[in-house]
Amino acid sequence: MHARALIRLAIILSIVGPATTALAAPEDDFKAAYAKADAANKQAGALKNQWTTTAQELKAAQAAAAAGKYDDAIKLAQRAEALANASIAQAKEQETAWTQAVIR
Repeated sequence: MHARALIRLAIILSIVGPATTALAAPEDDFKAAYAKADAANKQAGALKNQWTTTAQELKAAQAAAAAGKYDDAIKLAQRAEALANASIAQAKEQETAWTQAVIR
């Protein structure tokens, strides 16, 4: 009888345990996504090619997170990261692209 109670307790904990950690996960996921986007945006700024749309997406992500809409906030932060990475790629491409435009 005691063994069955322990088994039931183990089953309940295995079901409830991940569920309680999942409640905090969206906020943690947002913080991680935002940190990556912010770092990419700062790198773009260091290359002097920061896009204004990236800053707008970051502000929108913060607003969504403040409202508790973490799924939307994560998507906005990921979009901001993609924009920042695109601006970084553009800056790096433009460093050498000008040589192709020079008339020889």
